[in-house]
Amino acid sequence: MELLDKLNWRYAAKAMNGVKVAEDKIERILEAARLAPTSSGLQPFEIIVVKNQEIKEQIRPVAWNQSVITDCSHRLVFGAWNTYTAERINYMFDLTNEILGFKNEGWENYRQMLLGSYPQKSEEENFSHATKQAYIAFSQSVIAAAYEGVDATPIEGFEPGAVDKILGLREKGLRSAVLLPIGYRNESADWLVNLRKVRKPMKDLVTVIE
Repeated sequence: MELLDKLNWRYAAKAMNGVKVAEDKIERILEAARLAPTSSGLQPFEIIVVKNQEIKEQIRPVAWNQSVITDCSHRLVFGAWNTYTAERINYMFDLTNEILGFKNEGWENYRQMLLGSYPQKSEEENFSHATKQAYIAFSQSVIAAAYEGVDATPIEGFEPGAVDKILGLREKGLRSAVLLPIGYRNESADWLVNLRKVRKPMKDLVTVIE
């Protein structure tokens, strides 16, 4: 019940108070993202943690001038791979073999299947797939933030190309997918803070097939 209580407590804060979140909390939020499941275990994204206030100020105008962009403690930018390459795929398979300490024939066959598939697809198709994986990790970060008693505001309202340029993401083979300012709600300035959470009733959301 504790986790559900935390999820009922959380909402997308519309105003933050600038108070810094302890680094150990940020580390646990990031670790939750790192542990997220992704297709074929490739983790096709990186997370850029923006603490620099000048960078926050540069991004605010290209993110619908939302105050949480500058008033947050940390801002996470989830950058998805622009495409899948043999080098990127091999890195994760080699890392798996190194950590496990052995090679598996089925796993190596699976590597070859991916190498014969993803790199041949278009960049847009691969970026779309990578973005979906980034969102899984993003969602776990939102949950982890709530568990830590920290506010997190999902933001899709921004100009990806502009954010990419400010952070130099394209040079790293990344494209921004979603922003997540993290901090503490400013209760006196946030019109949403005292409103009840509205979600579909379970009967309209879930169908059980016996």
